[in-house]
Amino acid sequence: MRHSRRTFAFGLAALGLTSACSTGGGALGPAAAAGVPDDLRPVPNAGYDAWVAAFKGRASAQGISANTLAQGFRGAGYLPGVVKRDRNQTEFSRSLEDYLAIAASDERVSKGRAAFARHRSTLNAIENRYGVAAEIVAAVWGLESYFGERRGNVPVVSATSTLAFDGRRGAFFEKQLIAALKILQNGDITADRMTGSWAGAMGHTQFIPTSYQAFAVDFTGDGRRDIWSEDPSDALASTAAYLSRNGWTRGVKWGGEVGSIPASAGSVIQPQAGGPQFVVTSNFRALKRYNNSDSYAIGVGHLADRIAGGGPLRGSFPPDANGLTKDDRMALQQRLTARGFDTDGTDGVIGPNSRKAISAYQASVGLPATGEPSVDLLRRLQ
Repeated sequence: MRHSRRTFAFGLAALGLTSACSTGGGALGPAAAAGVPDDLRPVPNAGYDAWVAAFKGRASAQGISANTLAQGFRGAGYLPGVVKRDRNQTEFSRSLEDYLAIAASDERVSKGRAAFARHRSTLNAIENRYGVAAEIVAAVWGLESYFGERRGNVPVVSATSTLAFDGRRGAFFEKQLIAALKILQNGDITADRMTGSWAGAMGHTQFIPTSYQAFAVDFTGDGRRDIWSEDPSDALASTAAYLSRNGWTRGVKWGGEVGSIPASAGSVIQPQAGGPQFVVTSNFRALKRYNNSDSYAIGVGHLADRIAGGGPLRGSFPPDANGLTKDDRMALQQRLTARGFDTDGTDGVIGPNSRKAISAYQASVGLPATGEPSVDLLRRLQ
């Protein structure tokens, strides 16, 4: 059962990447409401108001009470930034090398090991109940919300109603809005605490409302399935429940780099031409039910292995289309930053910040400001 069109939009909230049960919108950071961008605050919109009035009739027919509707829409409104982000999503594919450079960065691995240590007893109890390896659950948490640091602070009712009104994926988001209201009606959360990404993905592991309805569990036994709490227990258990019900087999590895596990354990894939090969098992397919992407599933599996104490991949990746290796790209970022053109990190991934820095440097020396990395540019910066 797949829950969205999400095929590696690289929006896992924590990476700027998206959620497996989510719709493709990266969550905002964990700041309070004061940190919400202006375009993610409600603005007057008569068309939206008329749509909500008509929607309430449809919701009532589906069992949503008047009280729930009043609570759910109190303070809700049209969010122009949600529509902008939805329409500006571009279909692109990062290389597996770039994906893993972020998904299993040294910083993420370090944070993951610390988070795993803090929650070891809970994660082990979850593994005992659902059969999903504790480090796998921790890795999903790490990719989806940076171990809880980036859960999103956009009101879910406002986000899903705005997208349902906008109409590009209206039927899908009206279904999510109905589900969100049913969650409120069930008493799992209050409307003011039901926040998430701009596209309505919620909590530590970024469940969309329909996925929450189908798979969320009350692991703490307090009567609520609270995936929003500072305590991640319910969210982590819900992720394990999701994977368990979508084909995860207890005691079977997700896979691994060729040479790390027997090739007979599964099929062999090579997501990036010239890069490492991986042996994958049936549990790799279970991870893809969370997000239908080879890169995502490898990212979860590899991060899980690193959290458990494993090392980096042994295989190497070929130069990119510009003839640059990862070490070259890191050197380029370091040299630009040293010259005052900050790339905001040296991970070897040429993203918007690096391209902006390249453009600024090119303009400063009279070159066309293309923002494109190159071997010549690297040499010029020596």
